[in-house]
Amino acid sequence: MVKAEQTTSVVDTFKLMTAVVVLITGVVGFYYFEEESQLLRVLGMLAVVIVAFLIIATTDKGRRGLGFAKDARIEVRKVVWPTRQETLQTTIAVLIMVIIVAIMLWLFDMFLGWSVSRLLA
Repeated sequence: MVKAEQTTSVVDTFKLMTAVVVLITGVVGFYYFEEESQLLRVLGMLAVVIVAFLIIATTDKGRRGLGFAKDARIEVRKVVWPTRQETLQTTIAVLIMVIIVAIMLWLFDMFLGWSVSRLLA
């Protein structure tokens, strides 16, 4: 059983390295064909990224990453988002608190400045 896991790991490593080589080749090709249309170069780069993503998706880490993304999407759908009114009220409350704390810090700074000037004079 250990040998099967080790073989899968070697194959996965090879696939990941292949995906990296494909990406590097795509970037080099993007700049090598600099005189070609930028639209074609961008489409080519997108194709290279898709191919690299598909290669990575066949690895164990890729499958786990896709599973995580699917689970995260399911969890985001469960979130109860605040209404516009709640968001506005919370934002106003935060702004008021920031202003109050800023004034308190300003007064504290003024007091410390006054204290130091009186101490040194």
